[in-house]
Amino acid sequence: MKVSDILRVKGNTLYTIAPDHKLGDSVNTMAERDIGSLVVMSHGELVGMLTFREVIAAIVRNGGTVGNLTVGTVMDDAPLTCRPETEIDEVRRMMLGRHARYMPVLDGRTLMGVVSFYDVAKAVVDGQDFENRMLKAYIRDWPVEEEGADAPKL
Repeated sequence: MKVSDILRVKGNTLYTIAPDHKLGDSVNTMAERDIGSLVVMSHGELVGMLTFREVIAAIVRNGGTVGNLTVGTVMDDAPLTCRPETEIDEVRRMMLGRHARYMPVLDGRTLMGVVSFYDVAKAVVDGQDFENRMLKAYIRDWPVEEEGADAPKL
């Protein structure tokens, strides 16, 4: 499975912000839209990522307020990125290695979307569920489980 498969299911809604925007406005946008990250763009180029991790760290450094901070002063200016062709297993390893929850997807210099750790985990679980169903269908007289069963019974 590739990143492009996740983006196809997820859709193409992107939330971006410029580095000179006020951090407080960005936090409001993230809260209103119920999103955990904003891609920071300048002149059509990816220049960073703003996630709640950077926001919280900035608030702590700034004495508990966002004050007059701008996005550019607190963003991650070297975010992990991947391409649409990147395999999901590689994305998972990259995200785990850097404790990243969000990863911009670039096709050359064009922003195609953002995948979250949730998106990756869901894709892996869905793939495993599909494989399990196919294996059970292959095995003769395998008992069929009820849809929505939480966990196997021991």
